[in-house]
Amino acid sequence: MLASGMLLVAVLTCLTVMVLMSVWRQRKLSGKLPPGPTPLPFIGNYLQLNTEQMYNSLMKMSDRFGPVFTVYLGPRRVVVLCGQEAVKEALVDQAEEFSGRGEQATFDWLFKGYGVAFSNGERAKQLRRFSITTLRDFGLGKRGIEERIQEEAGFLIQALRDTHGTFIDPTFYLSRTVSNVISSIVFGDRFDYEDKEFLSLLRMMLGSFQFTATSTGQLYEMFYSIMKHLPGPQQQAFKELKGLEDFITKKVEQNQRTLDPNSPRDFIDSFLIRMQEEKKNPNTEFYMKNLVLTTLNLFFAGTETVSTTLRYGFLLLMKYPNVEAKVHEEIDRVIGKNRQPKFEDRAKMPYTEAVIHEIQRFADMIPMGLARRVTKDTKFREFFLPKGTEVFPMLGSVLRDPKFFSNPQDFNPHHFLDDKGQFKKSDAFVPFSIGKRYCLGDGLAKMELFLFLTTIMQNFRFKPTQAPHDIDVSPKYVGFATIPPTYTLSFQPR
Repeated sequence: MLASGMLLVAVLTCLTVMVLMSVWRQRKLSGKLPPGPTPLPFIGNYLQLNTEQMYNSLMKMSDRFGPVFTVYLGPRRVVVLCGQEAVKEALVDQAEEFSGRGEQATFDWLFKGYGVAFSNGERAKQLRRFSITTLRDFGLGKRGIEERIQEEAGFLIQALRDTHGTFIDPTFYLSRTVSNVISSIVFGDRFDYEDKEFLSLLRMMLGSFQFTATSTGQLYEMFYSIMKHLPGPQQQAFKELKGLEDFITKKVEQNQRTLDPNSPRDFIDSFLIRMQEEKKNPNTEFYMKNLVLTTLNLFFAGTETVSTTLRYGFLLLMKYPNVEAKVHEEIDRVIGKNRQPKFEDRAKMPYTEAVIHEIQRFADMIPMGLARRVTKDTKFREFFLPKGTEVFPMLGSVLRDPKFFSNPQDFNPHHFLDDKGQFKKSDAFVPFSIGKRYCLGDGLAKMELFLFLTTIMQNFRFKPTQAPHDIDVSPKYVGFATIPPTYTLSFQPR
């Protein structure tokens, strides 16, 4: 009895201290941070947020508090930026101050500040610089990677022909294809489409990516300090992330055994060579943990975002068959049916280019952006953001900014076409983010989206299971990521 009584007193004391510290922190910063709803101790603004519609909840707060406001996700204080002006002002005009990486609690369970995507400070700068240079060495942005994409597109076309027009879920057809492009760079080779280990990796990536978009995933973002110890779907996401890490570790060990320092075969080899060169540097960032987790960053990001965007794109084209027909007409006129599409064809295909941009805008893959963090005490507009303050640059609010897009809630390729039918750029097109932490694979993603979409549409029409007006294109989940609804379609040969 005495022991249980002491335990109860200890728990109550800890909770009291946490509440008092939370109140003290909030009062200390009141009047300096941007305005926002009044938080409660520990749970913050949880009661004012809908974890199933986190993006919409935050946008409703913006209607009340303006384009820059403060919200407490549980005990986690975040400054939210809405609209093109606020996001650009922070991420471009004050790029250095907003270049830190904030939390993404699900992924942070594994990455813990290591790897190129989730690191900060000098580590982030060194790993980013190395990754960009090495990806270029292996053909990124050059003819070599275009040929690799074209080759992979050929494997996909054959796989789709082999379905003989039956209705299929395109999810893993697309993720296998897209993943093989980044795999050829980081691992030096592609996977066979029927490789069971490969399919298992793709399921792990899809599962953990989807978890971040669910209501539970958003709840975990607020209360991860407690939830990481509790049973629930977050434990499955952790298991999937650990499985991916174990696979990368095994790949690195294989490369170590056969490494030729004079002839790097892939990204892993290049990193291992750099590790050898810097082994006497006590401050080096080139060691095993950063190798494994940077490789996983590239493998994951290079698979999920492009394949999910394409999956959403097919659904939109079935919903709007007039758009699909116009793309087919432009492909037939510019490329024809007897040669593979080339990336240079893009310049002569303004409608297709506008459609791809509109798919990315509408799909809004990472609506709240990857969280940023201010690297020092920062004055932003009339507010004061203490060093370490987390920031959500709401990319979805930029992609749907009515100042730039006439009907932002509608799918309409004319958002990217001028009066003469020529492609027009937009300062609010930010699916890869902007500033110092923009997506380093944006060039590869643009090439893949164009070449895969045009090659598939050169060969097939999309047949839905229902009439176009009955197709629901609203997302299945919207959280950290936007996940399109599950559907099946038939690829009809042209």
